[in-house]
Amino acid sequence: MLTDSHCHLASHKFSAGEIPNLLQRARDAGVTRLVSLVTSLEDLQANLTIAENPMVHTCIGIHPCDVHHAPDDATARLAGFSGDPRVCGIGETGLDYFHPAPDGWSEEAFRERQRTFLRQHFELAASAKLNVVIHTRDREGCGSFEDALSIYREYHASVRAVFHCFIGPWENARRVLDLGGLVSFGGVATFKTAHDVRETVKRCPAGDFMLETDAPYLAPEPFRGKRNEPAFVRNTAERIAGLRGESLESLALHTTLAAVTFFRLRPEAV
Repeated sequence: MLTDSHCHLASHKFSAGEIPNLLQRARDAGVTRLVSLVTSLEDLQANLTIAENPMVHTCIGIHPCDVHHAPDDATARLAGFSGDPRVCGIGETGLDYFHPAPDGWSEEAFRERQRTFLRQHFELAASAKLNVVIHTRDREGCGSFEDALSIYREYHASVRAVFHCFIGPWENARRVLDLGGLVSFGGVATFKTAHDVRETVKRCPAGDFMLETDAPYLAPEPFRGKRNEPAFVRNTAERIAGLRGESLESLALHTTLAAVTFFRLRPEAV
C-alpha cells in the first residue's frame, strides 16, 4: 500500500493514451495512491482529468521555472479550483536557482518573481485550508532552500509544507520538521553517491517524510537515466526500508499515513 506523493502524469513525456497502463503498473507494484502536480495553467485541465481516477489526486500550482510565462493573476486563477474534490494541495511551487534566468530577465528579477509567487501560493493555501508542495534547487550552495525556508517560516502557523525531492543534509531536514513541515524522498535516495540524503533517510523520524517518484524524472536504481514512472516508487521504498532497517510493510504504512494526513486525501480513496 504505497503512495507516490509527487509525480507529473500530465507531462509531455507521458501520452494521454498510456495513462491507464501506467496506473495499472503502479497498482501491480503495490502503489494505491498517486499525487500528480500541476506546474502551469496549461497542464491544469489535463491533471484534473487524470484525477478523475479515484487513485489519483492533484495539486495545483505554478512551478518556479514557469513564473515568467505565467500571468500576474495566475494564482488567482488557480484559486477557482482549490475547492475541487480532486485537488489535495497547492503546488508545485518554490524556488529554482539552478536554471539561469530566461532571456530578458535579470537573475535577481527572475528570483524575486519566484519568491512573490511562492508567497502567493502560501496565501492561497491558507485561504483554501490546503498544504503546499515546495521545490528548491541550486547550482551550488543552498540559497533556494534558505530563501524558501524563510518564506515558509512566515506561514508555518497556518500552512504545512513538504520540501519535495529532498536531497540535503539532516540538519536542513530537521529545520523543516521543526516548522511542522515534511520532506519527501525520491529516486536520488537510491544513488550510491548521494551520501547526504542517505544519512537523512536514516535519521528522519517515521511520520515526518513521504515517498515520491517525481516521474517522469529522476528514476531510481536500477532504472537511473530512464523515464521514471509511479510504479518505480517501490524500488525507492525497498532501498529506503533497507537503509532504515525496517520492513517494506512498515515503511509503506507510515509514509502512506503521512501522505493521507498531509494531503487530506478524499475518504473514498483512503
